[in-house]
Amino acid sequence: MTKPARSAKAARPGGRPAVTSRAARRAGTREQVRVAALELFSSAGFDETTTQAIARRAGVASGTVFLYAQDKADLLFLVMHDRLEQAVARSFETLGEGPLIERLMHVFRGVFAMYGESPRMGAAFVRLLPGATGPNAERVNALTFTFLQRLGALVADAQARGEVAADLPALACAQNIFGLYFMTLLAWMAGHCTLETASGPMLRQALALQVRGLRR
Repeated sequence: MTKPARSAKAARPGGRPAVTSRAARRAGTREQVRVAALELFSSAGFDETTTQAIARRAGVASGTVFLYAQDKADLLFLVMHDRLEQAVARSFETLGEGPLIERLMHVFRGVFAMYGESPRMGAAFVRLLPGATGPNAERVNALTFTFLQRLGALVADAQARGEVAADLPALACAQNIFGLYFMTLLAWMAGHCTLETASGPMLRQALALQVRGLRR
C-alpha cells in the first residue's frame, strides 16, 4: 500500500488548515519589505538607506525587494502610497459639513500631519516622484488623480449649495486647489515656514482667495 499524498492544505495541530496560498505569502513578504523600508527611511533617511539594509531588516534575500519595487525610489513610493492612502481616507471619513474652505482645510491638515510624522522621508518623496516610472510611482499617481476627484466632489457639493459658481468645471477647480496645497507643502519642506504656518494661516489664506474667485 502506498502512503497517501499529503494535502496542500494539511491541517495544523488543533485542526486548523495550514495557509499555503502563494498570494498570501507574497502579501506577507510585501508587508515585511514595506515595514522595513518605512523604518529605515524614517530613522536613517532615504539617501543613507540601501536596498541591502532593507532586505536585512525585512529578513529576505536582497533580490526579493525588487519583486515589489523597481528600485530604491520605488520602495519609497511603496511606503508613501500606503501612508497617503490612509491619511486621505481618515480625512474624508471624519469630514463634516460646512463651508468649502473649512472642509478643504480639514482634508489637507490630515495630509500635512502625515508628512509631519517623517519630514525627511516626505521631502525625498516629493523630490523623486515627478517623472518616476516604477509600478509604485504609477500607483501613487493614480492615487493622486483619485484625490483630485474627491476634491472635485467637494467643489461640486459647494456648487449645489450656491457657494461656488455652477458653470465652473469642478475638477479644474480641484486642480487649482491642489496646486495651492502643494505650494504650501513645498514652502514648509524648503524651510520657509513651520508646519503649523504652512498647514494653517498660509494655506487658509491661499484657499480663501481661490474660493472667493470661484463665486458668482
